[in-house]
Amino acid sequence: MSFSQALSGLNAQSSKLGTIGNNISNSQTVGFKSSSAQFADVFANSKVGLGTRVSAVLQNFSEGNLESTNRNLDLAVAGQGFFRLQQPSGEVVYSRNGQLTMTSDGDLVNAQGAQIMGYGLNAEGQVQVGGQPVPLNVEAEEMPASATTNVATTINLDARSQPGEGLNSVDVNGGADTLDYHFSNNFTAYDSLGNPRNFNIYYEKTGNNTWTGRAVMDGSYTAANDFTTQFSANGVLATPAPNAMPEITFDQAMLGGEPADLAFTLDLAGSTQFGNNSTTSQLSQNGYTSGSLVGIEIEDDGTVMRNYANEQSRPSGQIALASFRNPEGLNPSGDNVWSATEASGAELVGEPGTGLLGLLQSGAIETSNVDMARELVDMIVTQRAYQANSQTIKTQDELLQTAINLR
Repeated sequence: MSFSQALSGLNAQSSKLGTIGNNISNSQTVGFKSSSAQFADVFANSKVGLGTRVSAVLQNFSEGNLESTNRNLDLAVAGQGFFRLQQPSGEVVYSRNGQLTMTSDGDLVNAQGAQIMGYGLNAEGQVQVGGQPVPLNVEAEEMPASATTNVATTINLDARSQPGEGLNSVDVNGGADTLDYHFSNNFTAYDSLGNPRNFNIYYEKTGNNTWTGRAVMDGSYTAANDFTTQFSANGVLATPAPNAMPEITFDQAMLGGEPADLAFTLDLAGSTQFGNNSTTSQLSQNGYTSGSLVGIEIEDDGTVMRNYANEQSRPSGQIALASFRNPEGLNPSGDNVWSATEASGAELVGEPGTGLLGLLQSGAIETSNVDMARELVDMIVTQRAYQANSQTIKTQDELLQTAINLR
């Protein structure tokens, strides 16, 4: 019996050494989670036990350190949750290793070719959160141009200006016409083909707290686009009309015949008439030219953004994370992934940063959570236990030899 007890100890300590060795060998594996062997004593209806056995090997899912890599396709989960990946075979697996690459087809995959999964886009090009996660793909098609439909500007028009006094002038329509003005600002808008169009708005004080605006595109002017802006005695825009946003339209003939008519509203909200120099404090417009894909970036909520040469960005999808009630029940499948089991429970999928799920950090990786100092100490202790069990066998052998020699 004593031999079997010592042998069980040798086997158990050998298994523990294997666990320790596996931890140490994976100390530099991204997203690796260390394991520990648990022992249980063995009894068979006797007061003296039959030895020991390895009852379980448990995984430690504590978070490893996050290290910066400055590579935008390296991802780390800052908190709980697993990346959801689809293997080439179609199997869904889970990982804490977010080292991704993009294939020539736009698939985001890990080193083994498993594709990251998340939420796709709806018909309007917006992320469809809450649907069934799908393998994510970054489309490389060029972004079409979008004509300007709104221009917003905030200006101050000098209240000290007097109608008919101190006017500047500018020639328009090839010199056929001249416009007088007290102040002007300019901006670029885009037609339906993405061509940039230079606009100037010329403001002339034409009455008591009243200004007339005239729009000129690439030197072309039509009185049909003139508008009137009225201010109150306090220097703010008067209400109601005529301060509704004016719509300014330039037809195909003025645009050269190929683009569609260019029509946009001019929003002067927040503009004032105070006794200071006329200035422009804010100006924006919503049009843009076409642009090719120049790169992607991944935000902390998992949204994969496509960046275009026209300085526009559009989502391509959103990486989802999965959590489990009992992550220790996950089955390690190798290649830095786990598969779900009955012990782990069903996956709970959601957006990063919601519920118990952590946020994503781009340009970083999660290092192994192996504590090298602890592993080396455990190795020494396990070695001593192995030696002690060996000594038990030696002692039993000596006793047996003594008994045999009794004659």
